[in-house]
Amino acid sequence: MDEHWRVAHAFGTALPGWLVLLPRRHVTAIADLTDAEAVGLGVWQVRLSRALHRVTGCAKTYVAQFAEAPGFGHVHFHVIPRAVDLAAESRGPSIFGLLDAAHEVPVAERDALAGRLAAYLAE
Repeated sequence: MDEHWRVAHAFGTALPGWLVLLPRRHVTAIADLTDAEAVGLGVWQVRLSRALHRVTGCAKTYVAQFAEAPGFGHVHFHVIPRAVDLAAESRGPSIFGLLDAAHEVPVAERDALAGRLAAYLAE
């Protein structure tokens, strides 16, 4: 994406388009981001949200950052498309219930979606 940030489709999720925005260097707290990284963070959260809206038709996106799970203590931001028809019980913080490796979005579907998102971002 740029010299400060990269993005990947989340693994272990049943929700197509669940993205993870990560700094290119290892950072363990938001307060440790440089000013340049902070500027890029805001830009990429908005650009990715726009791309998800256009490509998936989602009603809105959720953005969350915790960096607490074992093995994932580095700063990373979940940019999550909230579908128009998403069940009420999966909205808000409950969307994390869709982190479900047993029903993971197939690799081919993730790759195809990534291609459509990349094309939108290149416009």
